[in-house]
Amino acid sequence: MSGLFQEEDSPTEDIPPPPPPEGPGLFGESLPTQVPPPSPAPAYRVLARKYRPTRFDDLIGQEAMVRILRNAFALNRVAHAFMLTGVRGVGKTTTARIIARALNCIGPDGTGGPTADPCGVCDNCAAILADRHPDVMEMDAASRTGVDDVREIIEATRYRPIQARTKVFIIDEVHMLSRSAFNALLKTLEEPPPHVKFVFATTELRKVPITVLSRCQRFDLRRVRVGELAMHFSGIAAKEGVQIEPAALDLIARAADGSVRDGLSMLDQAIAQADGTISETAVIDMLGLADRGMVFDLMTAVMAGNPREALQITDRAYERGADLGIMLQDLLELVHTLTRLKSIPDLRDSSELPESERTRGLALAERLSVPSLARAWQMLLKGVGEVETAPDRRAAAEMVLIRLCHLSEQPTPGDLVRRLSANPPTTATVSTSPPPAPPPAPGVRAVAGAAAPAVAVPATAPAQSRPANFRELAALVAEHRQAMLHAHLVHSVHLVRFAPPVIELRPKPDAPKDLAPKLMALLAEVTGARWTVALSAAQGDPTLAEQGNAADAGRRAAAADHPLVRAILDAFPGARIDTVHDSSVDAYGLPAETAAAAVPDDLLEFTTPDAELSDEMEPDA
Repeated sequence: MSGLFQEEDSPTEDIPPPPPPEGPGLFGESLPTQVPPPSPAPAYRVLARKYRPTRFDDLIGQEAMVRILRNAFALNRVAHAFMLTGVRGVGKTTTARIIARALNCIGPDGTGGPTADPCGVCDNCAAILADRHPDVMEMDAASRTGVDDVREIIEATRYRPIQARTKVFIIDEVHMLSRSAFNALLKTLEEPPPHVKFVFATTELRKVPITVLSRCQRFDLRRVRVGELAMHFSGIAAKEGVQIEPAALDLIARAADGSVRDGLSMLDQAIAQADGTISETAVIDMLGLADRGMVFDLMTAVMAGNPREALQITDRAYERGADLGIMLQDLLELVHTLTRLKSIPDLRDSSELPESERTRGLALAERLSVPSLARAWQMLLKGVGEVETAPDRRAAAEMVLIRLCHLSEQPTPGDLVRRLSANPPTTATVSTSPPPAPPPAPGVRAVAGAAAPAVAVPATAPAQSRPANFRELAALVAEHRQAMLHAHLVHSVHLVRFAPPVIELRPKPDAPKDLAPKLMALLAEVTGARWTVALSAAQGDPTLAEQGNAADAGRRAAAADHPLVRAILDAFPGARIDTVHDSSVDAYGLPAETAAAAVPDDLLEFTTPDAELSDEMEPDA
């Protein structure tokens, strides 16, 4: 109810405002000017959305894909399904929307057909640009992963488009769909209705089933190069009326890591915090990076073996807010750049690298060798991982740099090997790797990944009618592929006497009981003569394996006494002598043995008193 004074709960929306008074006021003064209320400021759009490409020509760094799609539209050979893959921010979803506009553009006059250059002003183009077209449906598979979501798409494909020429289904992060959802989509994807197109986007192509990939036309969107990104960001900064230093643009382009969207987000942040021209220092502080010149200084210090200067540089970088873990990654990138400069001379005149890096990098690369850069790469690569898991990132990074400084003082293994004598009696192989399992006995070769060692046939002289010594006999057994018998002869028996055709052996407890008859049978078959193998309780010689190990230990000791080998061991703490190769020894690691004189067959009666015949063999008749 309204009275003379309108109540607070009375509606006022329908009462029009009083008309402005005309003429002068009551006392002749001029009336105040009616000022219209300020219009609300338009909502701010981030650069990544404001400068999103709307045409194929606007895409940067994807020339191959653009060329193929243009030809497909020109020849009317547009596939029914596309698979767009690449890292985040390279334009996968943007490309999908451009394809949707290209399929449905009708031109400014409403009579156009599918074209690789959509007009952007027709109803279909405008609606797709505004994300409100009823026939272009986008689904985020990261949040809608089930088979029911895919069934909704399959059901929608049965109906013709409401407004457009073609229904376009854009599924982002398609690798997140469940396996049942993929299976439900297969039949429709293979034989879709003529008015339906699918565009999939993914950053994890390996997670997409091959059955889906085989039904799509695949495009790999590549990372955008640093130079292309810097040029693109420079153009956007000019449109925004922002002054930015070229070095700052280069830093943003490098930090973007090939992603246009990530780079535009960083440029947006730099514009928001800048007061005037955006400087390189401002971007360094914003991103927590180390100055590029500081990275070169640090590389120079560590490669010169100067830990004091290296730590002073890291202290300054840490005070400025730089993350020392990221600084190690910058060093890793610089090592890669220097190695490329040494390996590819054309890069010295290429515009791919900034001028500052070409000049300083070339000077530094000329002073360093590829082996030293390779060692620095390996240590930094391991150090970056250590920093990520360490409780104190700064301490871990500094320890990596200190190790790198001391490593630079050490000569490479190749330099030390070149100092060895021209013709050394033996050649020692020095290994800096963790100690492996004990070496196998001579005649036994360890097979990688196998549960047990395999016996290798040792190199022997041509087979003789009668072996001259026990080693020749063992080699003869190996030559005839009696692996188990050969292994027992090497490891499980002690030779008491070798007097062909009589052999006295003392077997170990692990030797088989039928060793003697098997050996006699093989020797009779090979030599055509009758042999006698007697089992004895006498001590006898060490086994062939024990003799080979002892000889190998002696060669290792002799090699360790060599002055140049000692220099290598001193230069590389923790190094050890792995193997010593001597061409004068046989397969059992023993020096050549002089053949024993042949013994008459009737020597059996002169065997030692404690010798006995094998339990398995018959006595002489």
